[in-house]
Amino acid sequence: MDTKSRCWRERAIEIGPDGKFRFGLVRETLPHFDTGLPRALRQSPNGSIFEWRADWIALELGRRARKDGAALILDYGHIKYGLGDTLQAVAGHAYTDPLAAPGEADLTAHVDFEALAQSAESIGAHIHGPILQRDFLLRLGIEQRAATLKAAATRDKALQIDLALARLTTSGAQGMGELFKAIAIADPKLGALPGFETPL
Repeated sequence: MDTKSRCWRERAIEIGPDGKFRFGLVRETLPHFDTGLPRALRQSPNGSIFEWRADWIALELGRRARKDGAALILDYGHIKYGLGDTLQAVAGHAYTDPLAAPGEADLTAHVDFEALAQSAESIGAHIHGPILQRDFLLRLGIEQRAATLKAAATRDKALQIDLALARLTTSGAQGMGELFKAIAIADPKLGALPGFETPL
């Protein structure tokens, strides 16, 4: 949201006075963009960032799923629409400035699971979730599987299994259990899917 005009503008990459890349705003406003926003975000404060994503991938997944198919997606992101910049870059196993060295870092952004679900559902697919990765894996029996593997493992291997289990199911900076979410897009005829069918 442009703080001066109270209109939404697209962010762009430009070259600053120092000769380096930086984020700027396209001059033209995005007409009627606010009417396509979720109602809860239409009165966003000045300077807000809303990450919009094209929905053609979600629509294609929904189209394919309607023909006795299903897609399982696990990734990090937010369950509900929200504001904020989630663009990030990783190089050499560390976070870096996304504009510092174009082409030399992996770029990523959080998945908007609510938008993904709505797009796939609009074409007739059934949505399961999204739920926390932790809950999904626990429902599938990850703890029992880990116990079975540990029963036949050496002490060092058993410790590795415990660490891997914790990393996949716990929350916090070192855990993926809460940051990552699971969602399934499926043919409505398939009914409840494993991992989504019963509450914990």
